Amino acid sequence: MRIEIKTPTFPESIEEGTVAKWHKKEGDTLEQDENLVDIETDKVVLEVPAPKRGKLISIQKPIGSAVKAKEVLAVIDTEMEKGEGKMEKEKMASGEMIQKLISPAVRRLIEQHHLSITDLQKEGRITKEDVLAAVKKKTTLTPAPLAVKPQETQSDLRPQKRVPMTRLRARIAERLVNAQHNAAILTTFNEVNLQAIKKLREDHRESFEKTHGIKLGWMSFFVKATLEALKRFPEVNASIDSQDIVYHGFYDIGVAVSTPRGLVVPIVRNADLMTLADIERTIDDYAKRAKDGKLSLEEMTGGTFTITNGGVFGSLFATPILNPPQTAILGMHKIQERPIAEKGEIVIRPMMYLALSYDHRLIDGREAVSFVVTIKEVLEEPSRLLLEI
Repeated sequence: MRIEIKTPTFPESIEEGTVAKWHKKEGDTLEQDENLVDIETDKVVLEVPAPKRGKLISIQKPIGSAVKAKEVLAVIDTEMEKGEGKMEKEKMASGEMIQKLISPAVRRLIEQHHLSITDLQKEGRITKEDVLAAVKKKTTLTPAPLAVKPQETQSDLRPQKRVPMTRLRARIAERLVNAQHNAAILTTFNEVNLQAIKKLREDHRESFEKTHGIKLGWMSFFVKATLEALKRFPEVNASIDSQDIVYHGFYDIGVAVSTPRGLVVPIVRNADLMTLADIERTIDDYAKRAKDGKLSLEEMTGGTFTITNGGVFGSLFATPILNPPQTAILGMHKIQERPIAEKGEIVIRPMMYLALSYDHRLIDGREAVSFVVTIKEVLEEPSRLLLEI
């Protein structure tokens, strides 16, 4: 019985995708529910499993093909598998018998000339003369290499490769350009002394991990400090919809994650209701699944504010770009020990530059600067979170 494998129904707002990778080739045997092909959209990668056990007899859409929902991707045969299993065993048994008839010296000669048993086209015992005849035949059939022109040799010194842009990369580019064109983006900077957070992590790292089963990182503190600032400055948590300002009464924080396919922003929903451990656990789960392309569309949709951490790659100072329709984004950077003045003395402290890019159509400079200062104050004195000051 032949079965058509079709493109799954795409999530809302996605019209088409691209065939990113075939995990099987024509002639391969498939197990039921085994992933057959990956379909890349501008937001997520969809896996298409085999509905039944069988053999892949035809690939209708090669890698790079654009596909819409319910298009035929491939055809599998579920009735050929039984007969082919028997044929495969007989073929293997025949090959083993032939191998036993080959002497060690002849086997070395076959390997030396990169031949296979099928190249010799002979049943029974294989001799040295058979191998040499096959080598001569193979040499005769192989065309001589074309003469290389001097110009072509020179071009080898300046190689270049052209590859199509992935849908995700194209979508990222489109959104970034639109953000630059459709918003009045400004950036304000500040620096934060992370000595208090560093000491708190060192003092409670082991007990925190033992109690909650997750490491105490930096991101949860930044999310908590950001939440405190968002509560004080609601316009930073708002968005612009045509001529209206939409103030959100909830806090869904996007956390930018770098993957081999590009930058994705999964959403930590209702972050204000989470503990430090909940935030750490959620971000860790997102980061792992993002690298495997396992995030769902729902997990990357929405968000009222975004945090991006270029410091993990060594960035010391940068200006992040807005993630529309959000009106602000916080950029974290590399933690670097620097000399600073503290109570009249020069001391070495772990310092980080913060950057807040914001849409000046909604957020004024005073609110933007005050927002970053609030984050700075909370991080430098974490006790403010307990005292709510």
